[in-house]
Amino acid sequence: MRPLSSFFVSRRKVAGLFFGLLALLGVALHRDYGMSWDEPADRLNAFVSAKYVALRLAPALAQRQPRLADIPDLSRHRDADHGVLFMLPLVVLEAVWPGPDPAEWAYRRHLVGFLLFVAGGWAVYRLGRERLASWRWGLVGAGLLVLSPRIFAEAFYNYKDVVFLSLFALGMLTLTRLLRRPTLGRALWHAAATAAAVDVRTMGVLLPLLTLGFGALEMSCRPVRRRQLARALALYVPVLAALVVLGWPYLWESPLAHFLAALRSFSQYAKPLEVFYWGEFVATQALPWHYAPVWVLITTPVPYTVLFVAGVAALGRQAVRVGPGRWLRRMSARRDLLVLAWFFGPLVGVVVLHSAIYDGWRHLYFIYPAFVLLAVRGLRALVAVWRRHGAGRGRPWLVGAAAGGLLVLGLGTAQVAWRMVAEHPFQYAYFSFLPGRVVEQHFERDYWGLATRQGLEWVLAHDPRPVLTVGMDERTALTLLINSKMLAPAARARLQIVAPAEAEYYFSIHRWHPGPYPVAMGRRVHTVEAGGATLLTVLRRP
Repeated sequence: MRPLSSFFVSRRKVAGLFFGLLALLGVALHRDYGMSWDEPADRLNAFVSAKYVALRLAPALAQRQPRLADIPDLSRHRDADHGVLFMLPLVVLEAVWPGPDPAEWAYRRHLVGFLLFVAGGWAVYRLGRERLASWRWGLVGAGLLVLSPRIFAEAFYNYKDVVFLSLFALGMLTLTRLLRRPTLGRALWHAAATAAAVDVRTMGVLLPLLTLGFGALEMSCRPVRRRQLARALALYVPVLAALVVLGWPYLWESPLAHFLAALRSFSQYAKPLEVFYWGEFVATQALPWHYAPVWVLITTPVPYTVLFVAGVAALGRQAVRVGPGRWLRRMSARRDLLVLAWFFGPLVGVVVLHSAIYDGWRHLYFIYPAFVLLAVRGLRALVAVWRRHGAGRGRPWLVGAAAGGLLVLGLGTAQVAWRMVAEHPFQYAYFSFLPGRVVEQHFERDYWGLATRQGLEWVLAHDPRPVLTVGMDERTALTLLINSKMLAPAARARLQIVAPAEAEYYFSIHRWHPGPYPVAMGRRVHTVEAGGATLLTVLRRP
């Protein structure tokens, strides 16, 4: 019988166990989350595109489908320019196999979204493994990605930003493979990964820009690969264009004009929306430059931020020591530069261009894998210092300092894992170091509206009457409607959603009412909290 230690030195076995258990965790947890604010709109957008495709490919059959009559035409749909690649096959399956309970397809979408996140975690593992020449360090990177509370929770229901994060990470993996050994096959794989990212979010155009920019850098630094890389890129560009159009029905009639319109719509968000930031309501078009950096800081676990700073410092020290020119001639340095561009490029762009973003920094989630990879680089640098000085080749006092620092970082990461378990399923409202009272007074909390489901379940469990009237502010009432659909049919039948003034139970997610309610509004009977901050309040009217 082989000793257990032999298992843990097997790269494939350990990595397979990690990702297998992660997938099983998704299966176990995917029913725990409510329905997010954006899910109905994402589903409708996909149905609109599905109707368009059906009318183009099989018009006679499509016109005989009564369900399509209630779906808007693509040409008149206000969100027609949203990418639908992720949701489109899911709504087609839903139309073919609807089932007796509409909630089941919501849960299936949650599971599929999380499984795609597992694939994104695998891409981070491979990127870390190849750059740091160690599958163990690669797994550390994947582990930090998973132990990121907001990212983990939103992987179940955020079909835009976390799906895009996963596809972008896969695109960066195919890019690094193409740059290392350019072949026509790798160019095709990279074109497919890039197109998938673009067809979810137009911000995916950063992938071809990085591809061409770092492709040119690679050809300059490695003349021996210049011809192969030029041939690969010459194939990549037209195949990418064709696949982007193929996967995005909105582009079929006028590819270039519609794509530019979608890009312009994304970069210049014009819809009226105010967010609660630093204790004030601010229009998305008037947010200060520090909105995104502050949200990154306050919602990312502190140990990861410390390691990220150490990683960037280690790379900067290395570049200064050998000189920028000599540094860039190293393939490993160019890969490090690619990761730096992945993280800092979009973040600086949002700050400099004053791009309209909202709901925290979710539109920038796709840069988080780069953050994680740089944090792993910082951890490896700290471990190297500890080992070097511990071996007697340096100052002994540094051994204790490095060991103490690593211990504190380890305990901090364990505390993050503990909070993820203790605050389940509300990890999406995680704040790293701010007390709950400070969060309530200065920042948005449950902008997804998911806690509404738990509030409904509490009311149903504590009030046995056959019919219960519930209400919510009209600006957030959608969350009440969609989360009632996540309940069992018998539970849904007991709920009657009415105007706030007529409701026995009044729900608030505090999105546009951050403070407490006066006694005249009703008696507080239930709250949902995470990290000491109130996410949902349920009031009982007299």
